[in-house]
Amino acid sequence: MAPPILKLDDIRLSFGGTPLLAGAGLQVELGDRICLVGRNGSGKSTLMKIAAGLVEPQSGEVFRHPASTIRYLEQAPDFAGHTTVQAYAEAGLAPGDDAYRVTYLLEHLGLTGEEDPARLSGGEARRAALARVMAPEPDILMLDEPTNHLDLPTIEWLEEELRKTRSALVLISHDRRFLEKVSTATVWLDRGVSRRLDRGFGHFESWRDEVLEAEELEQHKLGKAIEREEHWLRYGVTARRKRNVRRLGELQTMRSAYRGHQGPQGSVQAKVSEAQESGKLVIEAEAITKSYEGRAIVSSFSMRVHRGDRIGLVGPNGAGKTTLLKMLIGELEPDSGTVGLGTNLDIATLDQKREDLNPEDTLSHYLTDGRGETLLVNGEQRHVAGYMKDFLFQPEQIRTPIKNLSGGERARLMLARIMAKPSNLLILDEPTNDLDLETLDLLQEIVSGYNGTVILVSHDRDFLDRTVTSTLAPASPETPDGRWIEYAGGYSDMLTQRKGAQDERRRLGKQEKSRSDATPTAPEAGKNKSKLSFKQKFALENLPQEMAKAEADIAAREQKMADPALFTKDPTGFNRLAKELEKLREDLTRMEEEWLELEMLREEIEGAG
Repeated sequence: MAPPILKLDDIRLSFGGTPLLAGAGLQVELGDRICLVGRNGSGKSTLMKIAAGLVEPQSGEVFRHPASTIRYLEQAPDFAGHTTVQAYAEAGLAPGDDAYRVTYLLEHLGLTGEEDPARLSGGEARRAALARVMAPEPDILMLDEPTNHLDLPTIEWLEEELRKTRSALVLISHDRRFLEKVSTATVWLDRGVSRRLDRGFGHFESWRDEVLEAEELEQHKLGKAIEREEHWLRYGVTARRKRNVRRLGELQTMRSAYRGHQGPQGSVQAKVSEAQESGKLVIEAEAITKSYEGRAIVSSFSMRVHRGDRIGLVGPNGAGKTTLLKMLIGELEPDSGTVGLGTNLDIATLDQKREDLNPEDTLSHYLTDGRGETLLVNGEQRHVAGYMKDFLFQPEQIRTPIKNLSGGERARLMLARIMAKPSNLLILDEPTNDLDLETLDLLQEIVSGYNGTVILVSHDRDFLDRTVTSTLAPASPETPDGRWIEYAGGYSDMLTQRKGAQDERRRLGKQEKSRSDATPTAPEAGKNKSKLSFKQKFALENLPQEMAKAEADIAAREQKMADPALFTKDPTGFNRLAKELEKLREDLTRMEEEWLELEMLREEIEGAG
């Protein structure tokens, strides 16, 4: 086994109260691809900062190989002293590093390098910081939430880039699909200590459940052992003048371990408050358009949203997802066309910029709108402290200003407020940002089981696949031109349908090319053949009917799959139809090519005659 280039052992750190880190560790070897997982507030970012040398632990051993280089992705990069993004990114290079790497990375991250760092948005600042830390290709690359504010094409590019890098990786991310594709080892930080699984994130959740089940069993056994020892103390051998002091000491130790055991941090317990049922037709958009500075964002788009639909909007940054969303719910007027909203709509909105948060507000004031210390949830009066506990906030945080919360805690707080408000139309703009995996699971269950209508914008592929019934995406994702298409199913289903459409276009293009290339030549085949065989004549006569039948079968299945409700009602049937459609298209392509070859051969023979 290769020696580690970074090792943390028995790391301890406390900010008062329950220790944040109570014996945590981390070991990194060359080529490692480690994802660091755990609940919000479990100390993941702190442990990573200790590894990067930015925070000192109170105790424990830290070893960094003297010759190794480490780069850490800052959440709030410092651009002081840099006039352009290019200069900021190049400042992270060491002597001998390739400066072209900066240009390459900035280009793929959607930046020119000429931007003024003082005017960057949060997402642009994150991308600039990514370019700075990735350009030197350090021995260890530490990335804390690298996919936040990145669009799907950039996330998929980043996955490939990280898989190719020579750097060892330590990653923190809420994006399941990203972790599954990049990681080969998992470190779980839980209740201040760490456990390592030498397999990627795809195996983590089943392993975690096994660990917690074994822990619960051990705790149960310990409780039974304490009961037996207490029984012995009371009713055991009485002839002895003294109790067995050693055994009594062991009992005290067991009692201490049993009482001091902290189970895993509780899961969020919440249920959305639903208003009265809306009308069947929730939104009707007719030929709506929107342009900015001559560029089409939405071009003649029409759709109907029915009660119970769960629609996901995807696309690259700048494609117009939020603009389209705001037009659909009436917050933004289209340049032309009309949008009609249905009856009895109660809308709850989660904004990606978290603009609804006043940093000076306390948690209690924010959740109750300043109306005392109770709020109405599902028709029931709840004390704000008890309701906060459902979302893993401690009672002592009731007077905590929002500005003191982490990003994940702020996201949880906004979810708590939205779920308390009665609604039948949920609007979620990047709802998964900063949420830990367990809270993501809860949000997934809420969206999937919501009786109303949901429209959401997300770059989280796994979340989309698990929740939405249809997906809206630009018709041309590489160069958005304002055209949008609705696909049945989630993100993966959209990719499958797009691939089928692309294959069909390629097939038609090949067919057209074959026809244009088919020029009369000397019938060499005719030298050996004077006429078609019986089998060839039969195929030439019957293939048109078979092709027509295949085209009808394809059209019938495409019509069925165009129903957005099909995926929700019958996902198995949807997948079966998709496979049948793919097979029919392959058969049709084969028959067309066979018919074309036979027709050309017939013309050659007749011309030779």
